[in-house]
Parts: sequence; structure tokens; C-alpha cells
Amino acid sequence: MLKSAPGIAGAGVKGKSAAPIWALGAMSGTSLDGVDAAMVLTDGHEVLDFGPTAFRPYSAAEREVIRAALGCWPGDPGVDAAAEVVEAAHLEVLSRFQGVDLVGFHGQTLAHDPRGRGTHQTGDGALLAEALGLPVVWDFRSADVKLGGQGAPLVPFFHHALARRIGQASPVAFLNLGGVGNLTWVDPRFVDPAAAGALLAFDTGPANAPIDDLLLARRGHALDEGGALALTGRADQQVVEALLNHRHFARMPPKSVDRNAFHVLLDMVQPLSDADAAATLAACAAAAVARGAEHFPSPISHLLVSGGGRHNAAIMGELAGRLAVPVVAVETAGLNGDMLEAQAFAFLAVRVARGLPTSAPGTTGVPAAVGGGQLSRPETRSSMGRV
Repeated sequence: MLKSAPGIAGAGVKGKSAAPIWALGAMSGTSLDGVDAAMVLTDGHEVLDFGPTAFRPYSAAEREVIRAALGCWPGDPGVDAAAEVVEAAHLEVLSRFQGVDLVGFHGQTLAHDPRGRGTHQTGDGALLAEALGLPVVWDFRSADVKLGGQGAPLVPFFHHALARRIGQASPVAFLNLGGVGNLTWVDPRFVDPAAAGALLAFDTGPANAPIDDLLLARRGHALDEGGALALTGRADQQVVEALLNHRHFARMPPKSVDRNAFHVLLDMVQPLSDADAAATLAACAAAAVARGAEHFPSPISHLLVSGGGRHNAAIMGELAGRLAVPVVAVETAGLNGDMLEAQAFAFLAVRVARGLPTSAPGTTGVPAAVGGGQLSRPETRSSMGRV
């Protein structure tokens, strides 16, 4: 465990930690590939151990039901059908685990408009609590948005705990490449992730979503596996520069963005061949990250990449060429890049259950540190969980 840096650490940390528990987190991301589930042993402050993991893919039919509801809000057509798919898939995979004290259920984001209608993650955590017979923390984002925050990204507090677990002694950044990209700059010398200066986090812009949508529309494929198609093409730099003129990049972080905010990119690459279009969208993802890195408060030692995009060699190559620091998958630090976000919501669930904040001004722009999430306990059968 890192010791505190003089004059930095410790401020604002609330008392002693309660006993660690095994929490099970689940994440269904904007890439719509399926449900990740993972267990973490934590007291809400430190990550003490990692447990079993599982993945439950969505079928093509299930994916289409969810895709049809993207951009929709409660009560809109298609939302109930999407919720049923999401709940059934989560119940199936979460039921495989044993020794669970608490569940963190993120749900499926269908719409995100923090300065407008709010944020919408479909899936009923209370229903899952009943079905699993375990306490479930869910609806992680709404409280942050209601208090003026972006509601995203929420993984930064977990990134902070991971940086300290791996013994990082100087600022480092985590990049998640899902449907949307997000960056977290971490100064691990701070003990409290909510302390001013400990974290800066924000969505970078498009990542896998435009590439996935392109491959689905043109070739009927869910993704560009390994970036193989993009590696055979040539990026159109005019499209990349046009992307960087989007209003998102003029906003100061913290900031977040909806999965479909950059859907216009598909129109911009329409004249290009499949390979050139894929290469261009990979370059756009990397350029958005490089532009975001300009906001880091101080230099980083390296960039740790998680999410499906780290398997895309075209994106990783573009990142290496655009950033002046090593760009490596989180596996080089002994972490699981496929399960990191599921692990994060296990960690955050414990923080919610114990009254600890899950976001702060430096991560979502909320005016003060806030703990989001609802805790639902099963009513019709006794819970085996302990919080």
C-alpha cells in the first residue's frame, strides 16, 4: 500500500473502513456485446482481491431489441422490451456466482443527456434483488445528474483504488475504450479520491461505437475484430480534423457524451471504402483521446487502456503515434481489461452501501462529492448478503 505524500493525502477520508466484503458487479456497456460480471473483495476504500468473472453475450436478436431502444426514455416504445432483455441476461449471469454479499447493477444506458432530460439506464435493480435474494445497488448516475453533475464517467474512483493497489507512485491515466471513450487522470498520492486534485475524468468522444455501427451496416458484423479491416485502410485526415471541430472538444472537462452523439461520422465516411472508413474511425477515436490528454493537470508516466478497443490494433497504433507516453493494455499492470468496469461497479456498490461518495467535482463536475445509487433489499426472502 502506498504511503501518503507529504501535504497531500488523508484530507477528507471518513474514519476507519468497515470489514471488507465480496461484491459482485455487472456492466452492460454501449458496445452492446453482452454482460460482464466480476467479484471484488473490498471495504469501499481499497481493492483487496479479485474474484471470479463471467461474460454473457447478447444474441443478435437481443442486441437488436436493445439497439432499437437507444436514445429512448422511460415510457417510450421499445424500452420495456429492452429492459426485459437486460434483466433476463443479468439474472442469468449473476446467478452463476456464490459467496456474494452485495451486487452492483449498472443496467444498460439507453440515453444520456445530463443537461437536458437526464440519464436513463434501463433495468430494475429491485427486481434483481428479489430474484437473487441479495441486496442490489443500482441507478448509480441519477443523483449525480440531479445535483448538476454529468453522471459520467463513474469508474474514476475505482481507477484511483487500482492505481494505489498496483503501487503507482506518480500520476497515471486510465483509458476505457468502449462505445464511447473515457479518460481518468489519477494522482495516487492522494488517499481520498474525492479530494481536490486527486482525479480528473471525462468522456473523450467516439471510440468503438461508430466502428461497430459501420461494420454492422456495411458487412453485417458486430465489430472490426482486432482492427483487421482498419489496418488495411488509410485514414482520411480531413474527417479526423472535422471531428475535432465538434462542440464537445471545445468544452472543458469534466464532460460526458451520449453514445450516438457522433453518429454523423458515419455520414462523413460514407464515400470511403470499407477499409478506409474503418481506418478513419479508428483514427478519430485516437485523435479524441489525444485532444483530451491536453487537459491533464500534470504529465503522466503511461496510459493504461481497458475495454474492447484495446484489442483494436488500429486504434492502439494511432494512440501510440499521437501520445508522447507509453500506451499499454491494463494487463501489463496485472489487471483485467475486459472486466474492469464490472469490477468497478462492485467496488462502487460497496461505497454506496456504506455512505461513501462515488463522484466528485473532478470526475463529473458535480458541485460537491456525492454518493449515487439506490440500495434494494429482497423483501420476499431473506438476504444472504452483508453490507
